[in-house]
Amino acid sequence: MKFRIVYDNNEDILRVRIGKGVITRKEGYGLSELLSKNENFKEVRVSSTNGSIYIKYDGDKQEIIRALLSIKSSDLYEMEAKQDEIIRETNNKYINRIIRKVAFKYLSSFLLPQPINAIKIMYDSLPYLKKGFNSLINMRIDVDLLDATSLAVTLGKRMFSTAGSISFLIGISEILEEYTIEKTKHSLESSLMININKVWIESDEGIEKQISFNDLKEKDHVIIRSGTMIPADGVIVDGEAEINQAAMTGESLAIRKTEGNTVFTGTIVENGRIVVEVTALNENTRINQIIKLIESSEEIKAGIQSKAEKLADSIVPWNFAITILTYLITGNTTKAIAALTVDYSCAIKLTTPISVISTMREASEREIVVKGGRYLESFATADTIIFDKTGTLTKSTPHVAKYISLGVLSDEEVLRQAACIEEHFPHSVATAIVSKAKELKLRHDEELHSEVEYIVAHGIVTSLCGKRTVLGSRQFVIEDEKVKISEEAEKIIQENIDNYSVIYLGINGNLEGIICIDDPPRDEAKEVLSRLKELEIKEIIMLTGDSENAAKTTAELLNIDTYKSQVLPEEKSEVVEKIKSQGKKVIMVGDGINDSPALSAADVSVAMKDSSDLAREVADITLLRPALDDLVTLRLLSQRMLEVINDNYSKIILFNTTFMGLGLAGVITPSLTSILHNGTTMLLSLKSTSASNFKQIE
Repeated sequence: MKFRIVYDNNEDILRVRIGKGVITRKEGYGLSELLSKNENFKEVRVSSTNGSIYIKYDGDKQEIIRALLSIKSSDLYEMEAKQDEIIRETNNKYINRIIRKVAFKYLSSFLLPQPINAIKIMYDSLPYLKKGFNSLINMRIDVDLLDATSLAVTLGKRMFSTAGSISFLIGISEILEEYTIEKTKHSLESSLMININKVWIESDEGIEKQISFNDLKEKDHVIIRSGTMIPADGVIVDGEAEINQAAMTGESLAIRKTEGNTVFTGTIVENGRIVVEVTALNENTRINQIIKLIESSEEIKAGIQSKAEKLADSIVPWNFAITILTYLITGNTTKAIAALTVDYSCAIKLTTPISVISTMREASEREIVVKGGRYLESFATADTIIFDKTGTLTKSTPHVAKYISLGVLSDEEVLRQAACIEEHFPHSVATAIVSKAKELKLRHDEELHSEVEYIVAHGIVTSLCGKRTVLGSRQFVIEDEKVKISEEAEKIIQENIDNYSVIYLGINGNLEGIICIDDPPRDEAKEVLSRLKELEIKEIIMLTGDSENAAKTTAELLNIDTYKSQVLPEEKSEVVEKIKSQGKKVIMVGDGINDSPALSAADVSVAMKDSSDLAREVADITLLRPALDDLVTLRLLSQRMLEVINDNYSKIILFNTTFMGLGLAGVITPSLTSILHNGTTMLLSLKSTSASNFKQIE
């Protein structure tokens, strides 16, 4: 590759230029990735626009130059921009827009003749005049009408400097709001993307080939093996597998899927091999729907944002009244214009939505997706939180709670032999059994048994130490394999069956033992519930379809005072409605399809990371990390948002009352009044976008 060095600090930074238009934008992203594969290139930025490459390197500079020279045209490839590149380009785009606007504003003031500069100011004012005219013909007395009136009056009085300041600062504020929205969009896109780069597909001739995930199309036949994530919604056309559908149903145990069954994006094949015909590639569609909601839906605006807009518009008539009254009393046009150019409404209407969307951006950067500002306000002010148990307060990961001998073997021997059989299978229950045996240092060697026969979703048959051994569900072991079970053993099983999932071990036709699997509380759950109480959540309730014993055990472990067991899905929503009818504001946290009615009924709902598709669709907020800690983070973020908005209100009243008073007294000119008013509005808007508002929230 040909290039020339345009900057060299002789230490660790090099900037070279390959020429304008030599590579495309996507080739620039590909070149950046290609160079970054060299461990000596610590940071690479490629600009396809001017053909420059910024390099921060480590080691010998000559090695860097040789690496650049070795690149051939055939080495270049296209790729999409990475998230850090998108953010950098977004930052640069808006910084450049602001710099150009500021530079053009002040250069035109000095360089353009006054008549031409006046024409420019009138041209810049046209969009705002048009908005005001639209408000007028629709009989709306709002901020747009006030801005347009201020511009019309100052232009009519040939106060071009004042009019120029008004249109300039309104334009800057618009750029800042656009920047905040676009940055939030990119953060959301990044946090929602499924990280799959390559997939295997099967051709019509039965030949397997690997393709880029981006090239996957509907009707393609995707091959998915054990331990692999399903990349798209589809229907199984060949094979069978145990699939962990925590991403769809919130349940911890994998289920058997065969030909004709539907599978969903993000679920995991724990064991088996399937070929899936793609029916929907909807990840981007889902992202776009969420982003569209954030940008445009009136329904999802924060109540406080809607109130701010109504408050802002309601103040506008008073601005007009003060302006007219000032003119009638003083007969001084300058003082009247000073009252007109200072309004409370502009700052209120601008800073509030910026505060809301900045909080949404901050949440998305912490991997919390909020579908609208009003849900943040509801989360900040709620006094009751209701949790589903399984997969929400619990890990939704199988764990060995007990292992009980029902025959001649010891308890430990039951677990050891089960682990010996299960160690070759990747499903979640097998992993739990093997992990428990390792924890207890129980040796389980592969050579103890011959080749096993695995029956998907039922159990295992093998010869262990020369004896026919079966391990699996009650249906498989007792009913299908006809393993004998004594009355005493049945009694022990019944004592445990309400609290645990039971795995049966049979040897030579006799039931030798059981392994009890439970779903323990999340490690962080108890502390999170305690922190929520500290953050003014007055009541914590747990609802579950599990047995009374299982519910009581979890409630005691987590210090939950109120719980309801054996609750049906429709009953969960009835509980939510009943609590709301008592005047309480309710947060509902769940993960499964059975939680969806309750999620819909709550004032604000939260879906966990591995929630069902339906739960995520219904929920107002989705956690993208598998931890309850983010509920505390979200509470702090949303409460901080309200603090910032209220602080802005106080400052807006203080500043604008002062500026209006000085303007009416004739101490400052309308031009200076406008500059001070719009300048403080812009500064408050900038402050509202600052990440420092949330820096103390962990």
